[in-house]
Formats: sequence, structure tokens, C-alpha cells
Amino acid sequence: MAVTADHAQKQDRAVFWYGCNMTRHGELIRTSARLLEAVGVAAEPAGGPGHCCGAPKEASSRIAGGMGERTVEKFNATGAPHVVTWCPTCHMNMQDVMVPVTAAKFSTQHISEMLHARQDWLRPLLANRIELRVLVHQHHGFNGRVPVNRIVPELLRLIPGVTVLENDLRIPGHMCSALGGTEGAMYATQAAQLEAAAAVGAQAIVTIFHSCHREMVTLERGRDLQVFNWVHLLARAIGWDAVDDYKTWRNATNPRAEIGDARIERAGEVAFTRLTEPELLRPATI
Repeated sequence: MAVTADHAQKQDRAVFWYGCNMTRHGELIRTSARLLEAVGVAAEPAGGPGHCCGAPKEASSRIAGGMGERTVEKFNATGAPHVVTWCPTCHMNMQDVMVPVTAAKFSTQHISEMLHARQDWLRPLLANRIELRVLVHQHHGFNGRVPVNRIVPELLRLIPGVTVLENDLRIPGHMCSALGGTEGAMYATQAAQLEAAAAVGAQAIVTIFHSCHREMVTLERGRDLQVFNWVHLLARAIGWDAVDDYKTWRNATNPRAEIGDARIERAGEVAFTRLTEPELLRPATI
């Protein structure tokens, strides 16, 4: 997007903190970074082990605290006034654990907040009409920090042709990964989501967060129903080729063949075999 005179003063600099999700959802992260750039945010990407919130090491408060402290110090050193988050766990840890220990020289915003605040940039870009009736998959937990259950539907309503349907279903936790330790919770969640979608006549379920997306994409199997992440729909409305690699792999009969030997070799055969392939081959929940 070319910078116009009207927008010249609205440009901003930020760090885009994408967390630990690049290995599974590289396309989501790249598309999100591109969306930030399109609305005038010069966002430097940061994530992975070198910018960890400490969540993977929460069993050791000393290690987790040290990781969080180093990450805040790295963000301070950039001089960027904002850190834009993708992952709700990272966002909450920043507020609850990291900043109370290490003073931040930046504000923290979730990407949905940043895009919502720049609707005047985003709206003209959404030129491609998408005729689709969607129901947004929503949780209780993170909405108390960032009103994503309002913001994301409002962003989707900017897309010509998209009808965002209403339903009272709200799932416990901040995203679906929070349900993993409770037996039967994921089955109940997906059954309730399918029932809600049928009740309002939805053609698609739209996820907000990555762990929810991983769980929900299998609902397409054998059903006249689509599953999208909200970022993918915004990108498609702009006219970008928003490929959802993870959904393709997860729903493939042979994920390894779908991914291809060359990509697996670049990622590492051992890592793929031990970490990625078992998840892709896991039976659907429902």
C-alpha cells in the first residue's frame, strides 16, 4: 500500500511479537506481519526461543522469570514504542509476569487491537467480495484483557459480503489449548460449536487463535462447513493468496506427501517425525 499524505503522520513503529507459532503457522505469522505493514505499522518480527515469554518453562519460576526478563530488555533495546502480540498467552504473561518484574519502555497491543484502531487504512484495502455466513469461535478468558469477541467480528464485518452471525456460545479458557488437560472438554467444545453453527446457518467457523485453529480445522472433514482463521479472511478480501498450509496438512490423507520431501528436509527429518507428524496424524476429536 502506498503511503498517502493523509496517512503519512499515522505511521508507527512496533515489534511484532509472534511467539512460538512459526513452526506450525508460518503462513499466519507472515500474513499478520503483512497486514500490519499494509495499515502503516513498520513492525519488526520477533519470536521463538530468543524472545520467549517463559511459558514453556513455567515449572521453574527462576528459568521462566529469566527468559521473560531478557525478552523485555530486548524489546526495550529496540526503541520501538509498541509491541504487537499475536499469542494470548504471551500477551497475558507480558502483563502479569514480565512487566511487573522488568519495567517496559513500550506499550503492548494485540494485533486485533492495532488493526481495529487503523480501520481507515484497512477498509479501502478490502476490495474483494466474499459471500460467506460465518460464526466466530469465541472463548471467555482472553476477552477480559482484550475485547477480541467484539473486535474480530467488527473487523470481519468490514469485508464486503461477509455476514457475521451471533450466538451466545463462549468456551472456557483463553484458547483451546487450555482445555487439553480436561478429559472430554475438547469433544464437548467441538460438539457445541457444530451445534451453534448449525443453529444460525453458518457456512464457516472463524477462529481467533492458533491453538483453536489447529483443533477446529478437522471439522471440515465430511461436512459442508469451512474453517478459517480471521487473518486469512482479511487477506483474501485484500486479494492476497492466503494459503492455510496447516489445514491442508491436517486434513490430508498423507500429510508427509502433501508437505513434500524438500520441505521436510529443510525442517529436519527428526523434528518432523517426532514433533509434527504425530500431531498431523492424530484422529479428529469429533
